[in-house]
Amino acid sequence: MTSSDVPENRWSDLERPPLNATALRRALVRPESLWTSLDVVATTGSTNSDLVGRAAGLDEGAVLVAEEQTAARGRLDRTWSAPARSGLFFSVLLRPAPRVPVERWGWLPLLTGVAVATGLSRAAGVDTALKWPNDLLVTVPEEPENPKEPKEPKEPKEPKEPEDPKDSDWLRPGEAPSGAERKAGGILAERTADGAVVVGVGLNVSLRTEELPVPTAGSLALAGAVSTDRDPLLRAVLRSLEQWYGEWRAAEGDPAASRLQEAYAAGCSTLGRTVRAELPGGTSMTGEAVAVDSDGRLVLATEDGVQPVGAGDIVHLRPV
Repeated sequence: MTSSDVPENRWSDLERPPLNATALRRALVRPESLWTSLDVVATTGSTNSDLVGRAAGLDEGAVLVAEEQTAARGRLDRTWSAPARSGLFFSVLLRPAPRVPVERWGWLPLLTGVAVATGLSRAAGVDTALKWPNDLLVTVPEEPENPKEPKEPKEPKEPKEPEDPKDSDWLRPGEAPSGAERKAGGILAERTADGAVVVGVGLNVSLRTEELPVPTAGSLALAGAVSTDRDPLLRAVLRSLEQWYGEWRAAEGDPAASRLQEAYAAGCSTLGRTVRAELPGGTSMTGEAVAVDSDGRLVLATEDGVQPVGAGDIVHLRPV
């Protein structure tokens, strides 16, 4: 048996309790809700791969959560690894057709980023930022120069529920964070054979410094989250995703009418920075990220003029 409904054995990490699948279903799978099913498994290769393979027999709104993934993938087939029960690793099945034209589906990863950031602001009280197109960044305080001298404790921030993206704790375009900017999460969207979209999210929640897979990674715990209890965090993120997806679909995928384009720009730390876009085919361009256009592309102001980037790896360049 692999379900997290099964009690964990006595050797489990007591600081990382399993998710309560029954309580999550009770809270999220309800009449009129987007979420139609929610399964939690102890381990799998990839929730995205599993859900893509099962999509034809599932209704929109199926959610698959894993306590651990052994073959998780990010963009450009990068791997994603983390200890069991140290994060949120889940995928959702969405069917935006026929209401949303296919040419607007490229907004789904960006929409998911906005939804995750909004949910974390409410439930974890962390300052978050979005790196185009699909990374969630947190700011991890720098360690003191003398490790024997403890840092002054800080008052925990109360979670906020901003009514307008401009009033949130997200970094403003071009604003530099205080501390080290680290990647805490990523998003991957994949089309299915029957015309649906599976969107996967991987988020580091309780990873400690010595557990980070690379020095540029971070976690909510290292960013000073007021809570690392994964049950309320997952509820907040999925409720936020339901709200943003519902408004976007009701607007037939129009990013302006649904306020998605404005919200993404407000939370995107890529905007206002000098970046290098590493493009498919091995080419690259450097310029200032000035906008996200109506197609969800990053617009760069380069020496050769304004250039939209629809796909590629974006590197935030440090000021000289």
